[in-house]
Amino acid sequence: MNYQTPENPTSTSQPAPMAVRLNAVKPKATYILMGVITVFYLLQVLSERYLGFDLLFLYLGKIQQPILAGQVWRLITPAFLHGSLLHLASNLYALYVLGLQLEGIYGHRRFLLLFFISAFGGNVLSFVLTPAASLGASTAIFGLLAAEIIFVVQNKRYLGGRSRGLLFNLIFILLLNLSIGFNPALNIDYFGHLGGLIAGGLFAFLAGPKWQLEWTEFQPELKDTRAKREIQMALVIVFLGFCLIAVIPFIFG
Repeated sequence: MNYQTPENPTSTSQPAPMAVRLNAVKPKATYILMGVITVFYLLQVLSERYLGFDLLFLYLGKIQQPILAGQVWRLITPAFLHGSLLHLASNLYALYVLGLQLEGIYGHRRFLLLFFISAFGGNVLSFVLTPAASLGASTAIFGLLAAEIIFVVQNKRYLGGRSRGLLFNLIFILLLNLSIGFNPALNIDYFGHLGGLIAGGLFAFLAGPKWQLEWTEFQPELKDTRAKREIQMALVIVFLGFCLIAVIPFIFG
């Protein structure tokens, strides 16, 4: 795809924009995640209808005692469960909007790492700070939102005049959604959102795309200079960091 960027990003002058090639991938993982989440919700609805209870939430939801008993997969799987059609629709829409943008520049694998590490971080913080049961992909969604903000900040020199507006809009959306979490009537897992935000933001800061303008024979091209080793180290750091947080309830009860 083509991208508009100043001819000399380091200059304080305002040269005419030029076309720059950006090798963005076509999103696939976003659609797969949306499909899997939808299938899980349909299974939840069917189990409630024919069994009289939500079987998937019973075995996959963020419920304190089963996690303390060793069912640690519950620190990931709640991201695929939802409590209502509205809950599902709002998260699918957010995943669609943020996912298509981020997956294009992150690539399929790194985007999936971002999604899962955000979900993990959100459920870990929720597990440690509140005994309330919870479910939903919003833990991961907040991580994606944080990653979008980090991306704009780290690559603003190549975004031209759009970076300020993008950053303002993203921060406004973030603060609005965080403030909604303070309303007890909505029964929102605020700590889950906060954990996803921290995990996703940290991973994005350490492993997100860092553009650099390189001149090819035919056209200048924006290339991601983030090394594979940096991405691997970022995953290890964030994962182990939240693992250390997750053991707190096991130690102190």
